[in-house]
Amino acid sequence: MPLILSRSVKVTGITIDSPQVTLIRNSAGRWNYSSLGPSFIALGNVVFKKLEWKNGRVIVAVTNAQKRSIYDHVDVTASDVSLASTFPVIANGDLDGGGRFRFAGNIGPLDHADASFTPLDGRVTVNELNLAARGYLNPSVGLRGLLDADATVASRNDEREIRGTARISQALLVAGGSPSARPVIVDLNTKYNRRTHSGVLGPSTLKIGNASARLNGTYDDSRGEFARVSIKVAGDRMPVTDLKSFMPGIGIHVPRGTDLAAGTLSADLTISGPTNDLVTAGRVGLYGAKLAGFNLGAQVKAISGFRGLETGNDLNIEQLTTTLRVAQNGLRFNAFNAVVPAVGYLTGAGTIDARNNLDFKMVATVTARLHGGMGPMVGTAGALSDLIGALTGGGTSSKEIRRQRIPFLVEGTTSDPRFVPDVSGLVIPTLMSQFGNLTVPGPAPGQPERYGDPLRALGDLFKKKRP
Repeated sequence: MPLILSRSVKVTGITIDSPQVTLIRNSAGRWNYSSLGPSFIALGNVVFKKLEWKNGRVIVAVTNAQKRSIYDHVDVTASDVSLASTFPVIANGDLDGGGRFRFAGNIGPLDHADASFTPLDGRVTVNELNLAARGYLNPSVGLRGLLDADATVASRNDEREIRGTARISQALLVAGGSPSARPVIVDLNTKYNRRTHSGVLGPSTLKIGNASARLNGTYDDSRGEFARVSIKVAGDRMPVTDLKSFMPGIGIHVPRGTDLAAGTLSADLTISGPTNDLVTAGRVGLYGAKLAGFNLGAQVKAISGFRGLETGNDLNIEQLTTTLRVAQNGLRFNAFNAVVPAVGYLTGAGTIDARNNLDFKMVATVTARLHGGMGPMVGTAGALSDLIGALTGGGTSSKEIRRQRIPFLVEGTTSDPRFVPDVSGLVIPTLMSQFGNLTVPGPAPGQPERYGDPLRALGDLFKKKRP
């Protein structure tokens, strides 16, 4: 009767069982279903009261990438489907690589010029997406991680605005590490342009416990299977007691039997590259840290220059700064600088490889007070004060003061480090050729200069040729 009287058709229901659809985007960014709009114009005001798609498979591909994404057991239910208006949709299914997704929202009206620009608004949830199985992490070296997300999607002209929360748990992001005990949570705000296939990450927040960092940047997925990103990460005075449970995920373990009991960390980093091979690089600073249960004096007793060093059972680090590079195959630390009150000033560089092996070349600049017949007592806080007095013209104690450079190597693993003497004599020349003049780092942000310019003059020691 609707067809006879009003020339309209109302279909009460259509069910499609076990369909398979392949969606392909070409190098110009155009989808294979983009031109379907004009084909539907002839349907006019046809309304489907209920449209169901059961146990479907969706294959998504990009012509300039080999891998295809496959989503199985996809169920879709839509009501009052009209190509000329908005209608509600609920969809869920298995994610490529494991996990589940769900979308609940509205679609339409159909964009006749390009069906891929049809508005879509709603809420999407992702549960336990396996990042290694999906290819974002390299499973061949043991990397892993699970992603959960809950976000809203809003279409505005050519853009889709996405706001929500992403959570990465059991993260093992660097070979040689172990899954992190604490998740990373990102409160994100991004806009994605469907014509340029690129987006902007607006002011967002990364949180690990009570440690919080700011995020912003850009991304582009127009050139292949994996998007390329450039994201800035900036965090100030983040408590290391919250960060320490995540550190194993990036290949950093504290020495066995110790605990990172205090301190704050500041970072200014850039995350860049394709999402399946990200590299994080930039500056990191650790301030006011305490490594409880680590007796450095006992660890370095085999190095003659440190004979008699007493540091106690806890290692206090006033400040440590370095330029850091983190990739899936390991970490590299350049221009490593530290002020350790029980020792003096440490500088150097090194790596942690895919098997968690340490390879650091280090130099300690310390002072020695000579005690007749007893040998040098090295690296006490008092000796450091005596040196400052000597450099500033303030005099010395009754003991004779001598500055020493002690080159050494750090080997073993992060959980079981070994400090060994530099028998080759190459540590200082290598560091000199790599970095040139090495200077004492500045104070912690917002803190006064404790040691003053005279201590920075210790860096001038490295300008001289090794005797």
